[in-house]
Amino acid sequence: MIVEKNLVIALLKLTREGSVAHELINKEARIPSGDSRKLLQRLQCEGLINVHEGQVEASNVQRLKLAMRALGSGGDLESVCSLLQWQEFEGMASIAMQQNGYRIAKNLRFKHADRRWEIDVVGCRKPLVICIDCKHWHRSMHPSAAMRIAEEQVERTEALAESLPNPNIKLECAKWDKIRFIPVVLSLTQGTFKFHGNVPIVSVFQLQDFLSQLPACLNSIYQATRTNEERLGLGQDL
Repeated sequence: MIVEKNLVIALLKLTREGSVAHELINKEARIPSGDSRKLLQRLQCEGLINVHEGQVEASNVQRLKLAMRALGSGGDLESVCSLLQWQEFEGMASIAMQQNGYRIAKNLRFKHADRRWEIDVVGCRKPLVICIDCKHWHRSMHPSAAMRIAEEQVERTEALAESLPNPNIKLECAKWDKIRFIPVVLSLTQGTFKFHGNVPIVSVFQLQDFLSQLPACLNSIYQATRTNEERLGLGQDL
């Protein structure tokens, strides 16, 4: 278990910039070459890495799966998360939402009420607008901290809802008659969907399930609803 954890953590560290030589992985993991080769073959068979002519590489999705493997082998959550790039969370979220029919905007920046706001990923599928905050999660979070994060995402979502229509915000939902804005916090940790203040906190690997179940549980989720008349009547920051 320790040998596998060391190898997977070495893979996460070394594949951030692309492919890496097998020998460098052995050196970083500090395990015998024979053990390393066997483990790499197993990981390749499981679809977690790609090996070609002595070079090892992993896609963003594979790296996220490797991170989960490292955690399952006893890796420290904060240390494992530090080896992932921010864009890998956003990329995974975008893929899942696009596969469920959402139009995506990443790193949406806008101004409202004399403040600047940013939402990591916004997905639009009439009448829903999902506003996702991708948390590069750290150690186990106290409920009060999780509640604060949920409340901050509600603020961002409300700000976006009150900002539309705004010619500087390029979202197709600005033309819809009625919109349901839903804040979501995305994390690396696994488990059932958790709610803080009716705001869902969802594992990146459960996002597909969450999106498919969303229509059935809308009534239990926080949402900011705006009709076209309400939005046109609001003062906008242009």
